[in-house]
Amino acid sequence: MSAFTSPRSRTITLILACLIFVIGLGGLHRFYTGKIISGIIQLITAGGFLVWQIIDIVRIIIGSYDDAQGREINEW
Repeated sequence: MSAFTSPRSRTITLILACLIFVIGLGGLHRFYTGKIISGIIQLITAGGFLVWQIIDIVRIIIGSYDDAQGREINEW
């Protein structure tokens, strides 16, 4: 793991992001990755009316999602 790689798990981030389809709570993955303000906004708006949430899910899957410090979340 390099200094530019997040210690957060990509698997956990993806599972938390997909929970919007199970329990209806968006933004949980953002809390996990340290993005508290945008996590609150997603929680209130149901993941940005699902659009923002789906964009985040795609970014997590392709490996371009990062944490609050700008480090990529690569490790599954």
